[in-house]
Amino acid sequence: MRHSASPLLLALDTSTHWVSVALYDGVSLLSEHTWLSRDYHTIELAPTVHQALERLGRSARELSCVAVAIGPGSFTGLRVGIALAKGLALGNRIPLVGVPSLDVLAASQPVMKLPMIAALRAGRGRLALRRYECREDKWQAQGEYQILTAEQLAAALDQPTWLCGEFDSAERQILSARPNALLASPFLCLRRAGKLAEIGWQLWQSGKLSDPATLSPIYLHFHEPIPT
Repeated sequence: MRHSASPLLLALDTSTHWVSVALYDGVSLLSEHTWLSRDYHTIELAPTVHQALERLGRSARELSCVAVAIGPGSFTGLRVGIALAKGLALGNRIPLVGVPSLDVLAASQPVMKLPMIAALRAGRGRLALRRYECREDKWQAQGEYQILTAEQLAAALDQPTWLCGEFDSAERQILSARPNALLASPFLCLRRAGKLAEIGWQLWQSGKLSDPATLSPIYLHFHEPIPT
């Protein structure tokens, strides 16, 4: 191993236009940068990683593990993030961990007894969704992924439900009109690579790794849900 300093995990989330990069050593979140990219993932991602490492006085050769969000999300965005993660893992011979993007968002929410739906943009004015329930103080995914419009989601809320994710202003207005919709604040709706780093670190330490040769994004089709 070439790592002369403390272990260092890089987390990458390029699932949608919201991109996030973090560096984590198992104790502290050393760096995190989250920004809105207008389909410039290919141009922006690698330089952002380089700058984050440079600010810490570290290099890519000192990385100990890479965690990457695997979707669902944008085809192009996911491809860019996963390609970089695989390249770093293979090039440095370090572990790779893939984490579903909505699991990252769900893990950032406060613990409560209500059911939750996490969402991100799926294109064509639709949302990719997954339901979660809190068990043993931890959000756990329930059932299948779905793709719905905000109107369809609002109509399907048959009980008080915590909603978090990439809702635009029009979608927030539609959802907030439903008594059963409890909308998370914009801050809690933002996927952050710092949380991905924490999850990735736990998976790495427990030996739950991904194979760079076979890791692939989660893509959703518009006419059918993907079973879990």
